Amino acid sequence: MASNSQESVLKRYRVLIFAVAVIIVVIGLALIALAIAQSQAVVAQGPDKVNALANSNDECVVCHKNTTPGIIEQYGHSSMAAAEVSCQDCHVVKQDYPGAIEHEGVYVLNSPTAAICERCHKAEVAQFNSSRHALPAYVAYAGSADLDPNLLAQYEAVPEGSFAPDKSRNDIYHLEGPAITKFACEGCHDVGKPAADGSVGQCQKCHLRHEFSLEQVRKPETCNHCHIGPDHPQWEIYQESPHGIAYMTGGDEWNWDAEPGTLDVTDMPAATCATCHMSGFGGASTTHDVGDRLTWYLFAPISSRRPAWQDNATRMQSVCFECHNDNFIAQFYADADAATEAVNDFVRQSDEIVAPLKENGLMTDEPFDEPIDFTYFNLWHHWGRTAKFGTWMQGPDYVQWHGAYEILHDMAELREMAAEKLEAAGISAGE
Repeated sequence: MASNSQESVLKRYRVLIFAVAVIIVVIGLALIALAIAQSQAVVAQGPDKVNALANSNDECVVCHKNTTPGIIEQYGHSSMAAAEVSCQDCHVVKQDYPGAIEHEGVYVLNSPTAAICERCHKAEVAQFNSSRHALPAYVAYAGSADLDPNLLAQYEAVPEGSFAPDKSRNDIYHLEGPAITKFACEGCHDVGKPAADGSVGQCQKCHLRHEFSLEQVRKPETCNHCHIGPDHPQWEIYQESPHGIAYMTGGDEWNWDAEPGTLDVTDMPAATCATCHMSGFGGASTTHDVGDRLTWYLFAPISSRRPAWQDNATRMQSVCFECHNDNFIAQFYADADAATEAVNDFVRQSDEIVAPLKENGLMTDEPFDEPIDFTYFNLWHHWGRTAKFGTWMQGPDYVQWHGAYEILHDMAELREMAAEKLEAAGISAGE
């Protein structure tokens, strides 16, 4: 009897131990699952993803949490919200402010202008106003005829302002008409559009509202919004370049949120659009003038050197030196200069082909009214520019098959078109 009783107690003891073990295992698995979920949430949101507006009683925040919750969510995670910059600081203006509209008893700007951004970002706006992204971008499609004297002077003070604005690209804008150009030319070139208050530019074209993320503005995909396509395929060129390959295969591990002015090769192991053209990197200071480190006007039909191009080259090369040696950089610049001049020579040849037609009145003054106008334009505006951009950004396919080859193809067509027009007019090619 005692033996049976002891055995019964032992069985119950074993069952109890087994039950406890099961409970411990279940709790352990639950804790592991919770830890994984929490780590995934941290990865998804980032370790510092704090919503500064979570408990805000600001009347704009309270109202817009209901009407436009996405905006509040975005802005709550921004560095501006963390710095206690309020909605009113950027949007609310006086009743007589240009472009102001009445909203809930106050006057606001739907979209803050560069003049509003300048209150805190004075240096950045000044640099932007000296850049290709400012008035030269807008004038490229709209022309300069409607600029007031102050804006015209500002335009002409920009290095790109030395180029005649009211030419072929402006003609295309008017030919296509506003129904198209609102979603075409203006979608990119309004980055430099004057506002009603006289300030220039739309910062939000690059700094997407309302999170104003460093990662977003530093990644090449942001530049891809405009720098893409047959006439300026920087995005496509970057993708096939050594720098782009490094970004595409390893960029997820780069430190996109590093403090401005602190970037080095441990943060960005290879070049991006921003590190080359804007970021404080190596010996170059942060700038919003995207032409500050360029040596050529590559966008022009026949490229010439920029003013103070030697200083620009020094700034760009100080970025290159973070990864490359003197010999590599010097040789690259010499070779790229030579390729740029070679493309210039191709474009000069195209000018010589059409010169007799212009001299003898065999090409009309109307823009793009016959095939030869498009061929002549494409040769420099699409293929010439692409070959030069591909050279400097190290995209061989764009130098060759989307560049030099297309130039030669259009050159052959130009010669045939010109010969037909001269023959029809009874004019010898040498006359």
